[in-house]
Amino acid sequence: MTLRHKSAAAILFFQMLFILPAFALLSLRDGAFEPLTLIAGAVLVLFNLLQYNLLRTAFRHIDRFSLLAAQFLWSLGLVVLYRLSPDYGLKQFAFLLVGTLAMVVAMLLIRKSRDFGRWNWVFMALTLLLLASTLVLGRSTYGARNWIRIGSFSFQPSELAKVLFVIVSAYFLSTRHRLLSFIPYLAFTAVCVLLLVAEKDLGAGLLIALGFLVMFFAATGRVLLTGVGLGVLGAGAWGSYHLFAHVRTRVEVWQDPWSSYQDQGYQIVQGLMALASGGLLGVGLGRGMPGAIPARHTDYIFTVIGEEFGIIVGILTIAFYLVFIVRGILIALHARSVYDAILVFGCTAMLSLQSFIIIGGVIKLIPLTGVTMPFVSYGGTSILASMIQLGIIEGVAEKNGRADEEEVELMGGESL
Repeated sequence: MTLRHKSAAAILFFQMLFILPAFALLSLRDGAFEPLTLIAGAVLVLFNLLQYNLLRTAFRHIDRFSLLAAQFLWSLGLVVLYRLSPDYGLKQFAFLLVGTLAMVVAMLLIRKSRDFGRWNWVFMALTLLLLASTLVLGRSTYGARNWIRIGSFSFQPSELAKVLFVIVSAYFLSTRHRLLSFIPYLAFTAVCVLLLVAEKDLGAGLLIALGFLVMFFAATGRVLLTGVGLGVLGAGAWGSYHLFAHVRTRVEVWQDPWSSYQDQGYQIVQGLMALASGGLLGVGLGRGMPGAIPARHTDYIFTVIGEEFGIIVGILTIAFYLVFIVRGILIALHARSVYDAILVFGCTAMLSLQSFIIIGGVIKLIPLTGVTMPFVSYGGTSILASMIQLGIIEGVAEKNGRADEEEVELMGGESL
């Protein structure tokens, strides 16, 4: 058994060591044994094991550590969501099953594709349609018009739009070399951001803008133009502050949440108090007071983790996000085409930026923006978008491995 296999086996064992005792505690939280809760934990362990082994068998060159990092994150999320409400946990697991199917489809498409060619123009139109749809059909949540509800079903178009944005960006940044040829792409990016600003979905707008700048600089190395882009982003942030009252409120609350504790500052203060009460080791699963934290199952789920599991598990959670950065960069560097490299780098950047934007907002490092915590927060659209991005990363890793095998076979044939 190689060191890589031993490390993967150790992480899988660590997952079981975390999931089963957690669900065992939850099964006893009301003083009466709930066997269904324990069964739910066993099902999650079985799902992770089956998923890992089936994917490893079907796709021999997948990046195991990216998959295992994602498994830990969604397992942690499912434990916390089930602790908040069994209904949340069961629905999230159903979303995860759909997301796994989407991940496999993404892996198959990426493994066989070059750059999607003319389909990227269709992806551009679909991205703009998704973002524009919320202006007509969307409903407002915390000041942002970013959700569409159809009957009992609701989804967030910006989550899927950001995945399409990465695919379109990879196409333009790998096939265009003259500055003038970037004009359609720059216009597309500007319209995406403006639509999100019009919807007051500034978290998603910030994510798209930062993702664009990171990908543009990585693909072109143009320091001056990237600096200009940062200046435009800064001007846009300044303009949003003066245009939108809820943006000014968020900045003022970020500066001094205690002055408006009974009103706008309540969420931030409660989150900080929860993190402080958790300390290093946490108060224990099921012993915290997450009911006092608004948006505890979505934007503020990190505070529940910090309160009940402590700072150590919070840091460990951040460390697993760092795994995506390291493994994503390695996969990108190993890619055989510029398109694949930018595509993986873009997905890695989006997942990383999103996680650190929301965690930074929760711990009051930056003003709070309304984005979800990838793989962890409750929501079908969020987990679906995260799983598709994971599938893209794994698809390129599989393509890299196959290319390595072909090169080894070719060299072996030449030596004979």
